This record gives sequence, C-alpha cells and structure tokens, in this order.
Amino acid sequence: MPPLTDDRKFNSSGRRRSSSGRRPFSVSGRTPDRWDFSRSSGVSTASSVSAVSSASGVSTARTKSSISYRSWLVEFLKAILTCFGKPEIRPPEPRPLKSPSSTPSRSRHANSFSSTGKLSEIQKATKNFSPALKIGQGGFGTVYKGTLDDGKLVAVKRAKKKLDIWALQTMHDSHVSVEFKSEIKIMGRVEHLNLVKFYGYLEDGDEKIIVVEYVPNGTLREHLDGFHGNYLDLGARIDIAIDVAHAVTYLHMYADHPIIHRDIKASNILLTETLRAKVADFGFARANESGVTIVSTQVKGTAGYLDPEYLKTYQLTEKSDVFSFGVLLVELISARRPIEPKRKLKDRITAKWAIEKFTQGSAIEVLDPNLLRTPATNLAVEKVLELAFQCLAPTRQGRPSMRKCAEILWDIRKDYRQLSTSYPLP
Repeated sequence: MPPLTDDRKFNSSGRRRSSSGRRPFSVSGRTPDRWDFSRSSGVSTASSVSAVSSASGVSTARTKSSISYRSWLVEFLKAILTCFGKPEIRPPEPRPLKSPSSTPSRSRHANSFSSTGKLSEIQKATKNFSPALKIGQGGFGTVYKGTLDDGKLVAVKRAKKKLDIWALQTMHDSHVSVEFKSEIKIMGRVEHLNLVKFYGYLEDGDEKIIVVEYVPNGTLREHLDGFHGNYLDLGARIDIAIDVAHAVTYLHMYADHPIIHRDIKASNILLTETLRAKVADFGFARANESGVTIVSTQVKGTAGYLDPEYLKTYQLTEKSDVFSFGVLLVELISARRPIEPKRKLKDRITAKWAIEKFTQGSAIEVLDPNLLRTPATNLAVEKVLELAFQCLAPTRQGRPSMRKCAEILWDIRKDYRQLSTSYPLP
C-alpha cells in the first residue's frame, strides 16, 4: 500500500535519530514566511524615496537626508531578518493515506484505507483526536485509538507540534520528523507475529500521522505495575521474554538488512488479550545496510537500558539491543524499573543490584514479591538471571546473540513447566 497512510515508532528505520537506517528524511512543510520584507509596502527603496521627494519639491539636502535614513532603516531591518527570519517555503501538497508499495506483504491491508484518503478519514476514526480515545503519550507524540469505516481498530500516532514564533505557525521538532521518516521506512519492510503491524502513514500540511495495529491489553510495564488487575505469573513473563527474543532475532537476522531497534524496553512491549507480546515503536531504529558497525553521532535510547559500550564508543551494533534485553529480563523477574531513584543509592540501578544478588547466590531475592516462591520459580529465576548476566556483559564480545537468548529461554520454559507439574501450587 502506498504511505497512510507508524518505531517505529508504528517507525521502520530511524528516530535521527540519525542517518542511515530508520530515520532520516526531512520534509519541511510550513506556511509562507510572514516576515518577507520584499513584499512589504511599509518600507520603500531609496529610489522611490528620491522620486517622491523630487515630485513634492523637497530640497536636495532634505531628500538626501531622507534617503540616507530610510536606506539605513532598510539595511537594519534586512540584518534583523537575516538573523531571525525564516525563508519562504511552500507547504507540500497533502499526501494521501497509503502503505509502501514496495512491500507486497502489506497489500492485504490495503482495504483498510482509501487510496485517495485524507486527514478527514483519520479525524473521523479518532473523533477528531478526542481526548477520550487517547491511549498513550511518548516522545513522538500522542497515540489514539481509532475505528475505521470497516470496523477495524487501529492505533493512530499523531506527531507532536510546537509553535514557531518567527513564522507564526506550528511545526514539528526536527527529531520528530526524523523519527517519523525512520519509523515508516523500517516498519514498511518488516512483518512478524511479535512486531506491531504497520498499516500506513499520512502527511497532510503540518500533520504527521502513523497508523498501526491496535493492541488492546496495554504495555508490559503497566502489567508489571499491576494496572490491569492481577500480576503476571512467572510462566507468562517467560513467554513474553521469548516473544520479544523472537521479534528482535527477526530484526537482527531475517529482515532485508539487519535492524537495530535501539529502544527495547517494557513500555514498548504491547500485550494482546492472550498475553502475546508485540514490540512497538521504531523511531530510534537503524537499518545496518552496509553490514559494518554503525558509528552514531548521537546516542539514542532510554536511560537504564542503554548499552554502556555504545555510550562510550558511539559504535552501534546488534549487541546493543542484547544489553537492553538483559535489562528487560531483570525487569520481568523483579518488576522493578531499570532506575529506582527512591531506593538506597546502591540499589537504584536495578540491573546492577540484581546481578550482585545473583553472584552472591541470592538470586531468589530478586523475584517480584507479588509472586509465590516454589521449586519451579526458584530454578527459573536463577536461570533467567544467569542469561541476563551474560546479556549485560560490559563488552559486546561477551554477550550472546538474540537467537541464542531465545534458545536458552526455550529450555528455561520447558524446565519450569515440567517442575511446576511435579510441584503444583497448594
């Protein structure tokens, strides 16, 4: 399908976030500059001043004085315009809702949108972006629940805007435009059971909108916080870890080019009603089309999940996602956030605290206190933290691949289920 016409984030290559893969294009759509002095009748040129002066019989000295003053005024205002003004840019023609025609696998979603659809379709689907339909808020903007004419539920990501005080118009932050381009580029080329589906995008005037699959059961972080009722049991948490591992393995190994997500975290993991996990938000993603290590001029990601080697060297590889996945594993086991500012200083960085407990032989102390301790739980916690320890290695050479992580988690799940059967809960 042409563009919608969605890290992503929903953007398929780039929160610029920066240059190569998921995010870089920049389309500037703003209204004509209101400070264009060349069209203003309020400032006349020196020649026009001279003509008026001669016609009115003003003395030569006075005419020269008037010309000199007005010429100075013109030059002064031009200098101000040079420093602060904005060039005149014609806004682009509104683009119809569409999905990338280069991705045949998207064609089955084409019936969701009119090929000549416009902003009015999205406004209708979201009841003109009603606050009652708001389901999320992020760096890119606001997410709304929408219903298309055929009854299909979608998530509509609307880019945030700011007021440009010089051009007297709203516009997008440059990083939002980069994320938008990155997300639609990368999401248009990937498809997997554990990735949020991309339906299309729309650019219309100052609106930038991404439309993706609606996942009804909230984020993993919300479930770990107990916002949806009962807490997830350990078996469900291991299943979710496997789903995420499958999704990231696909990005690293089976997409057209290796894709680095760069923002694997609990709030970017959406859950279905059957607790299947789907990775969302591709705004920071990068496609490694060259096959070599990406040197990033800007570090992108979320505090607490960032690979320390990436922070130090600016070299981005698939192993940066592996480090973030290690933090996520600790989060799943403990239900703590990656950074807990209200705790004691030595316990504030959750991954560091958990690994210390693991190396001291007290892995079970990391378990979420809302979960029961059983022989099966004790064994699973030990093994998951051992995998997390490997993922959190300080250098990428010491970390496993995402495919290896998935294989290890399969074995952990198998052992957990067998032991749970042998020692059922009372």
